[in-house]
Formats: sequence, structure tokens, C-alpha cells
Amino acid sequence: MFHVVQYRPLRQIAQNSLSRMCLKLMLSRPVAFAQIWKSWFSSHSLAGNKNIILMGPPGAGKTTIGRIVGQKLDCPVIDIDNDVLETIWNMSVSEKLQDVGNEQFLEEEGKALLQFSASGSVISLTGSNPMHAAGMQHMKKNGIVVYLDVPTAVIMSRLKSMKVDRIVGQSPGISLKDILQFRKQFYKRWYDIRVLCGGDIAPEVVAEKVLDAVKRYQNSELETFISTRSSRSGSSMEKDSHKYFSDVVTEGLAPDGGLFVPERGLPKFTAGEWQSLIEATYIERAQVILERCIHPADIPASKLAEIIGTAYGENFTCSKIAPVRHLVGNQFLLELFHGPTASFKDFALQMVPHIFAYCIPKSCNYLVLVATSGDTGSAVLDGFSRLHDTDKQRIAVMNFFPEDGVSPIQKSQMIGCQKENAWSVGVKSDFDFCQTAIKQIFTNSDYTGFLTVEYGTALAAANSINWARLLPQIVYHASAYLDLVHQDIIPFGSPVDVCIPTGNFGNILAALYAKMMGIPIRKCICASNENNVLTDFIRTGVYDLRGRKLIPTFSPAVDILKSSNLERCLHLIANEDGQLVTQLYNQLENQGHFQLRKDLLEKLQQDLVAGWCSEEDCLAAIHSVYSTTGYILDTHTAVAKVVADRLQDRTCPIIISSTAHYSKFAPAILRALRIAEIKQNPLSQLHLLSSYSPLPPVHWGLLETLKKKGNDDHQVCAADMTMLMSHIETLIQNHFM
Repeated sequence: MFHVVQYRPLRQIAQNSLSRMCLKLMLSRPVAFAQIWKSWFSSHSLAGNKNIILMGPPGAGKTTIGRIVGQKLDCPVIDIDNDVLETIWNMSVSEKLQDVGNEQFLEEEGKALLQFSASGSVISLTGSNPMHAAGMQHMKKNGIVVYLDVPTAVIMSRLKSMKVDRIVGQSPGISLKDILQFRKQFYKRWYDIRVLCGGDIAPEVVAEKVLDAVKRYQNSELETFISTRSSRSGSSMEKDSHKYFSDVVTEGLAPDGGLFVPERGLPKFTAGEWQSLIEATYIERAQVILERCIHPADIPASKLAEIIGTAYGENFTCSKIAPVRHLVGNQFLLELFHGPTASFKDFALQMVPHIFAYCIPKSCNYLVLVATSGDTGSAVLDGFSRLHDTDKQRIAVMNFFPEDGVSPIQKSQMIGCQKENAWSVGVKSDFDFCQTAIKQIFTNSDYTGFLTVEYGTALAAANSINWARLLPQIVYHASAYLDLVHQDIIPFGSPVDVCIPTGNFGNILAALYAKMMGIPIRKCICASNENNVLTDFIRTGVYDLRGRKLIPTFSPAVDILKSSNLERCLHLIANEDGQLVTQLYNQLENQGHFQLRKDLLEKLQQDLVAGWCSEEDCLAAIHSVYSTTGYILDTHTAVAKVVADRLQDRTCPIIISSTAHYSKFAPAILRALRIAEIKQNPLSQLHLLSSYSPLPPVHWGLLETLKKKGNDDHQVCAADMTMLMSHIETLIQNHFM
């Protein structure tokens, strides 16, 4: 076996004529070689005894970067091409390839890896090593694999300048670009860490990025979470109690009633890193962004890729997942309704159930509670019903929705999405009651403790109070901007505004987070309907619920007065002053209002502006857009369109979030289009809309759901905490006992 031990750095050996002699000595007498170099042993290797293994396509700079990293760490540097393969074969790699051909070359290369052993070294793989499964499995046993992810266009340019026109695996009729794209699947299979490398980035900069990425990989304690109601010092949470991503996914709400946020904030992407994603698919962008937000100790890159692929694979009707469509002038629609339940909630809730199932302990049953103002319910029910059967046996969902506060189609959809582990309960109240009730249940330690002891069941949340719900939403805001760049609408770096129909503040908060991570968003425009408490707050700094009653509107998903995720925003602008956030929300709870200090309001208004839309203007916008473009907006998107028209200054493009498919609100749409005959049956309404050959077409998922039998079979309960808790216990007894 070919051995390299952890002693004296080999970077000098790899660069001069002694390499063959020294490597042959290690092959024949590894123990003697170890003794020779033992005096030079360094115990300060970043990865300890593990190797740092650089992987990527030919032209990624693995050899050069490996030497720089090795020099910084003062540890052995080994280039598989030059130091191993050519030593064993006693010929150049190109000669070997010409001698044996593609398939045999890959096999011979893999055998060489299987004979190779090293410790505490920096190893630069060949571009084709990852195509040999057994060889890579052997290497990963004692190594951290770092993928140097360089855009294909950059690699093509580099190989051209190096006068390389053929690489391993390429055959007649297959272009260099095709084989580079083909190889990506193998790179993605093996890496532990990804380092984004743009076109003009210097090797020294990439080497620093590699070191930073390895440090992060080795130290998950740097990525902890705190409550919005605790300060940096942890005044309202135990100072020694670290919460990690896995913890906040399962716990949902912080013990002090606050919401979890990352203690050190979100990761920042450089302009070059964002630009490297311009040509990427939506799934590729999601993978890169979420890898930086979720520590691999919580979810390894390979598992995260599996979850993302499952979430956004066959479940979405559009291959672009979240396409950006030009509407009129400088207005663009971000279509977020191509998921199975036809709303933006699918982006998180096709993914979160799989994240949740991976993160929770296997020894406990979990009941996920969710309150919905319309779209969340069906998305949660659909997402959790898609879990593997073994996971469905230990994870169930109960969805509470206002019985008379959602559209008929939304209600039919929630009832139709019920499965063996997913149920809906209509509550004779509004969304704010449902949401407040769930928060009270979570913070009632006597009740949650009783459920754990009596039934072996823990509670969890799937509303946007759960941190995992927000992360996938950051992705589509970033992706929308990159799509405009890719379509040559703007150059990278030019600003855009975004306008988002807003109720619980999660979607617009995700846009703010995308801005913090480096996406050039200028202003986030908060669009309210007649329940315009957020508009008043952003304009005045006064959050006042006194005397306000919830108004049922055509856009029920934003019929909300208490916006949960606003708390995360306030914590951010208050410089993580949890005591101030606690004070504000105690005042809101006890007195029904609070007011921001002037300096905090000015800080809030640097990023946010707000407006609201009447019911009449909402319907008029739907009619106007359809008349001029043939496109049908849903009621929530229409609210955003009206507000965007009023507030945008037309100096930059504006991306309007189209958060739901119009099919969910057929009666309002038919009324807006001035169609006289409106039938009461939801399925008949969709068929009527479909007869107009609308753009986009009627949503297939809704049609299928509404065709199901038993779409009126669900439980209804009074607006009473005792009744809600009774329903919870009954479900637990029926499903888990």
C-alpha cells in the first residue's frame, strides 16, 4: 500500500526532482520514512489527522491551491496526478490515457487511489478521480473533501488557454462542455464542503476560502441560535445552553416566547460568488445557499442535496421552479405558485418535513401544530404526507384554520390534503386566535410536559415562526435577481425593488435576509390589504391593535393583525437587543400597542416602505392586467401590483411576488373579470375559469384535489383553548397509541 504519514510537509518534495525518490521510499519503507521526518512533525494541522482533499474539474486550480494551503498549514502536499499516478505508472498521465483508453484509465486510476494512504496532508485529486466510487470511498475515510466549484464557462476558458482540448471520459461526438457537465454529478456526490470560485479570483483568495470553510466544518459551535428576546449575553436564556439548527427546527419557538435567530447572523456572499450562480439551475442555487446557512454537522451536504432534490423535483409543474415573468414596463412577476398546493408556502413546506424528519430524535413521536390564514395549511398537510412511511408513523400534523376565514377552495384543499398522519380542524375564530393559541400551547410547560410523559409525544411548529421555514424563501428572492441578470435585464450589481403581499412578515423578511447576504435589493415594499396594521407601523413606527378588528378580504392569506416574523426584524434593527424586543412585545400583549424609537424607525425605513390596497382596487387591478396582457393575477398579487404602481419610482426594475395561483380564489377572480355566472361549487368555478384559456392555465394540483371525495369531512371546534388541547390529545391517542 502507498503510504504518506503526517510528518514533514511534502510541498517542497512535490515541486522538485526528489519527489520520485521520496515517494518510492514511502511506498517501500513507510516506517523508516516516518522516522526520518518525525522531528518535523507539526501538531497544528487544521484538520488534525484528517486530509484536506481538493476536488474539482480540470482547470479548477487544485494543484496550485493545494500548495498554498499546504504552505499555510505547514503540512504535506500531494498531487495525485504528479506524485502518485506518474510514480506508480512510470509514465505521464497523458501517455497512460493514450495507452489504455478512457474506461481502463479510470479503473487504473481508481486502483491507484485504493493503494494510497495519507494522514494530515493536503491532497489534490485529478479531475476524474471522483468517477471511481471505490477509490473515493477509500479517500473519504480519512479526509474532508473540498469541492472547488468553478463555473463551467470559466473552466472552458482556462482549458482553452492551457491548450487542453480533451479530458478523461471524452469520446468522439461529445464536447468538452458536455463532459464537464456530466462530471458534476460525481463531484456533488462526494464533497463535504463546497467553495465557490469565480472567474477572476486569485489562488491565494481561494486558498483562504478553503481554510475558512474547513474551519467552519470543524467547528459547529460557531453557528448557534438565540431567542429574539435574549441579548448577545444570553440574559433570558441559559448562557451555557447552545441551540443548533437541529434544535431550533424541532423546538420551533424559543422557551421565553421569542423566535430563534442565528447568533452570528446570516452568511455573506461576495459579488463573485453570486455571479458564479447566474448560470445555475434553481436547485443548484438552493443547494449552494442552504449549505452556507445550515451547518454540515446538522445536515451533511449529501443529505441536503437529497432533500432539495426531493422537494423540488417532480412536485413542481415548472422546470424553472420559481420563474420570473415580465409583466409590464419595468415590473416582473416572481411566480411562486407552481408547487403542488399552488402557493409560495410549497417552497418551504416541500422541504421542511424532510429536514424535520432528519433532525428529530428517532426515539420520540412528534405532533406538528400549524395555524393558517389559508395557504400554509394545505402546504403543510401535503408536505408531511409525502414523508416515508416509517417517518409518518412517528410524525403527525394538526392544522388549525379559521372555519369561516378562508376561501371555499382553500378550505376544500385543506380538507382534501388530509392523510393518515395529517388532519385539519376548523376553528370558529380568526387566524390571530389560532396563531396565538398555538404560541400559548408551546409555552405551557405543564401541558407539553404532560404530553411527553403521558403519550411520549413532543410538539413542534411548522409556521414561519420556525426558522427552517424562512431559509427556502431566501433562495427564491436571490434566484429571482439572478434570473434578471441571466436574462440580460440588468447587470449584476444594479439594484431592484421587491414588492410582497405581506401578512405574517415571513416572506418579506426573507427578502431582507437575501439583501443582507449580498443580493442588491434596494427597497422591500410591504403590500397590505385593508388589514393595514403593517403599513401604518412602517410609516409611523406605531404598532397599534387597539380598536382594530380583522376584516375578511379577497386576499385572506394576509388577513393578519399580529405579524409574528416582525419580531425577528425588530431584533435585527435593534442590534440584537432582546430586552427591548421583550419590552415591546410585553407592551403589545398587555396594552395592545407599542412605538419604536425614532432612530429605530429611521433604520427600519432604510429598507422598507409600505402601502395598502382596497378591495375595489384589488379587483380593478386583476381586470386591468387581464384586459391588457391576458394574464390573471391572484388577489394577493393584485394587492402587491396596486401598491407597486403607487410606490415604485421606476428608476429600477421591481419584482412582484406572485404568492398564489388565482385558481385558489376563483369567486373573486370571476367577479373581477366581470363574469356574471358564478357557481357555488369550487370545481365548477375552476372549470369555468379554464374555459377562458387563461394565462397561466388553471392549476392542475387544485383540480385533482377538488375531484377527491369527502372534501367536507373535517372537525370543527369553538375558539376555546381547552377544546383545542382536547383535539390535540385525541389525535395523539388515535395516531400514536
